Amino acid sequence: MNLSTVSAASLLSDLRSGALSAESLMQETLARIAEVNPKINAIVALREADDLLAEARQADAAESRGPLHGLPIAIKDLMDVKGIVSSHGSPKFANFVPEKDDLVAERIRAAGAILIGKTNTPEFGLGSHTFNPVYGATGNPYAPELSCGGSSGGAAAALAAGMLALADGSDMMGSLRNPAGWCNVYGFRPSFGRVPSEPIGDNFLHQLATLGPMARSPADIAILLDVMSGPDPRLPHRADYSPAAPLKPMDMKGMRIGWLGDWGGAFPTEPGILDLSREGLAVFEQLGATVEDVAPPFSADALWESWINLRSWSVATGLLALEREVLKDTAIWELERGLAMSAMEVHRASVIRSDWFKVAATLFEQYDALVLPTAQVWPFDVNKPYPTEINGIAMDTYHRWMQVVTPVSLLGLPALAMPAGFGNAGLPAGIQIFGPRDSDLKILGMGETYHEATGWPGKRPAF
Repeated sequence: MNLSTVSAASLLSDLRSGALSAESLMQETLARIAEVNPKINAIVALREADDLLAEARQADAAESRGPLHGLPIAIKDLMDVKGIVSSHGSPKFANFVPEKDDLVAERIRAAGAILIGKTNTPEFGLGSHTFNPVYGATGNPYAPELSCGGSSGGAAAALAAGMLALADGSDMMGSLRNPAGWCNVYGFRPSFGRVPSEPIGDNFLHQLATLGPMARSPADIAILLDVMSGPDPRLPHRADYSPAAPLKPMDMKGMRIGWLGDWGGAFPTEPGILDLSREGLAVFEQLGATVEDVAPPFSADALWESWINLRSWSVATGLLALEREVLKDTAIWELERGLAMSAMEVHRASVIRSDWFKVAATLFEQYDALVLPTAQVWPFDVNKPYPTEINGIAMDTYHRWMQVVTPVSLLGLPALAMPAGFGNAGLPAGIQIFGPRDSDLKILGMGETYHEATGWPGKRPAF
């Protein structure tokens, strides 16, 4: 069995029919992890093989518990999982073993998945490059000496390398989209509220981050999205929870797609990124859609001001209870900015966000979807914390090089990161296609049509 190319839908179908046993799938999965994980370090806190095989045999002997019954899944190490070390990439939690699952991990387990361990992430999820002092760095499956992106880097790398067929991730500042693009897989940021957050602390003010699914096709993403989605009575935000699976491809004839490029030059971008993105857009044109260049619809400087203030305010609330000596420098920077912020500064940032929402609404009256690259740079040295310049232009923060994802994140829009192919150096890159809130199924359907026409993850699998 080639776990690098077989779909989650096929595995689950074979598990249901009895053509494949959970035990044999677990054996194949553990063998694949043993073969490739030492090269890239994507799976961490892996449970003992004997325990996993015993659980797989129990799954074979039991009635189906749900749509993921018998499928091995590793959970991103920002989520607590009962009985598995959940470090958040921090030495402070390096030995922390939760006694209960976080909400979405609980849903994935209840759907029948066998939780085998964790996928690696940056410390506290900060930065789009997966490294931390607990487990080290995760390498790109196409070039292990380079970054796989982040913060869902371990998830994307594990998918690309065939160690998992489905993976969960999270996305504040491109944490699903950047690694998906760099690892030649798909990552979906759903409309805000479709996948609930953990019901602790404030659940009204902060609307930047969301959990979401990753896979090697949009059709597989839809399977996990349905498991993760749904209301929680303890949370105030709601979305359209219409089932996504089985996902139907979208007829692209007559569709209008707007290409935002580098936002009129406001987003410095390394050579080759925009060219490869246009090749991806050409696929939509071949499928019958109209693709048009869109001039910058809003001030990039205003978007950035709104973003970094709302982000620091949000991130700081999550770091308040931690001692500074356990925090890395970028976390301290976010904490200090958040603590120094006045209520009126937060208000002004949210007004900018509101103005951008109104402008975006008018764009979606003209276009079915908009497209941007998933990142402004190619995968960089795995030993480098973050890019400090692009094309000679200095980056003034540790995350400025990911500015291209912020127009989506500010508004909580559904966005699908899709492979766009490979550049001259053989490295993957991606595009993100997004629409108005609650257009999740439409965006995924457009992505599935694109996937059927391109098949990048199966056409050029890692390893």
